[in-house]
Amino acid sequence: MRYIISLIGLIVVFLLALLASRNRKDIRYKNLFYMLIIQLILAYILLNTKFGLIIIRGIARLFEKLLEYAAEGINFVFGGLMNEGAYTFFLNVLLPIVFISVLIGILQYTKILPFIMRWVGFILSKVNGMGKLESYNGVASAIVGQSEVFITVKKQLGRLAPQRLYTLCASAMSTVSMSIVGAYMTMLEPRFVVAALVLNLFGGFMISSIINPYRVDDTEDLLQIEEGEKQSFFEMLGEYIMDGFKVAIVVGAMLIGFVALIALINNVFDLIFHLTFQQVLGYVFSPVAFLMSIPLSETIGAGGIMATKLVTNEFVAMQQLAKEANFSPRTLGIISVFLVSFANFSSIGIIAGAVKGLNEQQGNTVARFGLRLLYGATLVSILSGIIVSFVL
Repeated sequence: MRYIISLIGLIVVFLLALLASRNRKDIRYKNLFYMLIIQLILAYILLNTKFGLIIIRGIARLFEKLLEYAAEGINFVFGGLMNEGAYTFFLNVLLPIVFISVLIGILQYTKILPFIMRWVGFILSKVNGMGKLESYNGVASAIVGQSEVFITVKKQLGRLAPQRLYTLCASAMSTVSMSIVGAYMTMLEPRFVVAALVLNLFGGFMISSIINPYRVDDTEDLLQIEEGEKQSFFEMLGEYIMDGFKVAIVVGAMLIGFVALIALINNVFDLIFHLTFQQVLGYVFSPVAFLMSIPLSETIGAGGIMATKLVTNEFVAMQQLAKEANFSPRTLGIISVFLVSFANFSSIGIIAGAVKGLNEQQGNTVARFGLRLLYGATLVSILSGIIVSFVL
């Protein structure tokens, strides 16, 4: 029965994307079918096979070691502030972002990351039927982040048609930055984080190619990656250290504001309706949870967490999920995959601001289709959850 519900959910997601499509005649159904099959195969390999378990364990162990190294620096500076055995979200989850950011900077500086992103993007363009720029951007967004990715293609921003710009922004909102993957792994099972990274990449291409289909002429399909100003190695280190610290501070500030605001709203709702805000959101989002074949008894709780992610951010929702002990392992996996993306209202401002900082006119264009971006990115998260529901 659950497979039938998941299949219905899959059809509903594609129909919802089709309703928002700008040009249904240009949709490449063959490429969509290929990517859907690839998603199912990858989800099965990563979550249900020994080979996938080896890959997940390897990646999890890598990030575990990186977090241990990060803890050395954090303990040196802040060790006296933390009691023995205590867990502080800012110190244990957010500050390791600084060290991960440094490693990304080194890989960028040594040209390893640009090489990987360029060639993986080129291979993906053969599967998704999109341009080299769109394919590169999808990979780059998952590595360098939703703001930084536009810097790497800033030479082309001013010449992009709105359709291509939408696809670039949709990829940035549908994925997550590699610098905060370690933080996610402290709150969710690593296997679901890794699976979500892969599924969202293909899901972003799929939903964008339905909502925003277009053809790219070979003469226009040029990829110019901005190298940036030549820096010394230690200049680069300083820049990425500060960038990582800014991300940690910004995320921390948003969490303080959002968690406090939700506590206030919960209290007001409880006084007036004798229901919390999350419970109300849970009722609204419960049909979505049901279409992801989450058992009926768990749909309201799951829907509340998914809606919390949409109106706040994924960190707030992950914290909420950690407090819930009554979900079945399968439901926990589906929700976890759904949460691993930047699909929330605040991302509209972040992406529009990032593009506007590089090209004001294009930034205004992004702001105009902001809600459409969020609609598509949310469908990507739902799609990834449904794909996982087939194999769990």
